[in-house]
Amino acid sequence: MTGFLGALSDAWAEIRVHKLRVLLSLIGIAVSVGALTAVVAISEYQRQFQEEQSDRWGGRAATVVVAVSADDGTPVDADEVDERFRRASERFGFSHTARIAQGLSLGVALPDGVTPVNTRLVDPAYSQIHREKLLEGRWLHDGDLEALAPAVVISEPLWERIGRVPVAQHPTITVTGDAGGTYQVVGVVPRQGFGDEELRLDLLYDAYRDRVDALPEETFTQYEVWLGPDEVDAIAPVLAMDLRAGLPEGQTVSVSRSDWAAQPGTADAQATFEMVTGGIASLILALGALSLINIQLVAMRQRVREIGVRRAFGASSGRVFFAVFLESLVATTVAGAIGIAIVVAVLRSEWLIGSMFPGIQDIPPFPMRAALVGLVASVVVGAVSGFIPALVALRVKVIDAIRF
Repeated sequence: MTGFLGALSDAWAEIRVHKLRVLLSLIGIAVSVGALTAVVAISEYQRQFQEEQSDRWGGRAATVVVAVSADDGTPVDADEVDERFRRASERFGFSHTARIAQGLSLGVALPDGVTPVNTRLVDPAYSQIHREKLLEGRWLHDGDLEALAPAVVISEPLWERIGRVPVAQHPTITVTGDAGGTYQVVGVVPRQGFGDEELRLDLLYDAYRDRVDALPEETFTQYEVWLGPDEVDAIAPVLAMDLRAGLPEGQTVSVSRSDWAAQPGTADAQATFEMVTGGIASLILALGALSLINIQLVAMRQRVREIGVRRAFGASSGRVFFAVFLESLVATTVAGAIGIAIVVAVLRSEWLIGSMFPGIQDIPPFPMRAALVGLVASVVVGAVSGFIPALVALRVKVIDAIRF
């Protein structure tokens, strides 16, 4: 133990003496380790971003979609199906369920005339299941059922058509037809991508039903249940059997998962992304290690007298080997820690992460896995780049110090 501490002390002294050379040789290592750490960390943010994007389309893991249809294609009794699903939800104790009715079109009075707008009838829990992100305002909630003017959430293109009036100023839209009247705009959904110009509004399912006797025949209703990934495989089949019990002849109940975790190839795509980016960062780190080994070997040729004098004063081969070996190991570890610290400080900026992954909601903390990978990489590089020069130092003899 005393020998190891002595060698470590010698290594630190050499680093202080040759600090300029060490600094120049380790800048590349610090950058390489930082790049590797950043790649691993960004892959974690990328995973979260992809999950959130998938949640908006298919629901969180694990979302079960229930739909009832007639075998001959005729419309089913929406109210009967709705009551059947409500009773099943109470028996199972589901906490997050949502009805989604699509295929409906409402006439909206716009400055250029009445325009048909795609309308979706939903329940408040839909926003939680699908991580709905709003450009302005808020999502629908149960309290909106008591409002005199039904609350709606509209798409950004429709918002632009009514003049982009700030939600804080309580803009309204006028709907024609059976469900006609004045509707209060409480939120705006941003465009879903480049070229998205769909005019759409979201309305509470029950708020619409309070205004009409029945849903139009062209409307298709499905039900979503957000379950835990650990219980979905056990509950989904039982739920399907429960809903099929007593179902009129000629009707079919389909129960399936729509979330990203149930889609094949999702994990493979993420693993491929990490493999490619990690491979690039590892290549950069390997080049940095080769550069450091080359610098260390050149430096060893200039330290022949120094090492020869040490041997003349009784330094053992092991002491010389570990002094040179630990000099590189300590230096690269410190450089790696500095590179990791810089990356952590930079990637803790929510503004930067938001710019890299627009729309991300739940920014995870800096992943410890990234810091550990970077630290281990710096230690490995230090060991490899210090081992070869240390072997060269062992070959130095006392006579070499005189001849040099």
